[in-house]
Amino acid sequence: MNAIIEFKNVTKEYVTGKHVLKAVNKLNFEINEGEFVVILGPSGSGKSTLLNLLGGLDSVSSGDIIINNKNIANFNDNELTKFRANEVGFIFQFYNLIPSLTVYENIDLISELIDDDIDVDYALNQVGLLDHSNQFPSELSGGEQQRVSIARAVIKKPTLLLCDEPTGALDSKTGYNVIKILHDLSLVNNTTVVVVTHNEKIAEIANKIIYLNDGIIEDVKIIDNPKTPEEVDWKF
Repeated sequence: MNAIIEFKNVTKEYVTGKHVLKAVNKLNFEINEGEFVVILGPSGSGKSTLLNLLGGLDSVSSGDIIINNKNIANFNDNELTKFRANEVGFIFQFYNLIPSLTVYENIDLISELIDDDIDVDYALNQVGLLDHSNQFPSELSGGEQQRVSIARAVIKKPTLLLCDEPTGALDSKTGYNVIKILHDLSLVNNTTVVVVTHNEKIAEIANKIIYLNDGIIEDVKIIDNPKTPEEVDWKF
């Protein structure tokens, strides 16, 4: 398999006066194309910082982040903006939908950011919401809103799909439906999916688990035969 992502001695520091906080410190790992990867760790372990660096939302203090043979650690602001627009899909715990726009319009906004034509109906059909295209976010359940955010993220066919606690605001049954969609995107479309979470259930379906604690990688586990979403007991 081809490594689509390489972190090489990546450190992110936040400086306040004389105090230096290393949110992540000398991270080294690889992610292959089409993998479903879970970054696991407690609150404050550096998971969101890692994801922000990977998605070009933040810049490194030192080290290299190689994505598709390009070192985004050397990108300027304009290059990072273009990278995010064309190569990264983001899914967050809270759905970030515009309440005054319909489902269709929330997704169609992506057409203003990228050069390629997009097919909103196809994206909605992928997440089972084609019949909801004219509804507003307030008329949808939490799970349906999250599925809209997935459709919005995948419509541009990103190199990376980055998910920050995508089931954190959902019940277990709805969370399963969301995770199954993400897993299918990795399996069927060969999309590289990276999920940041503290939910160990999601890690059971991962090809690779990166364990993070206090900004340091404690372990990287490769799973040759991960479970399918259907095989996981999602009840708590």
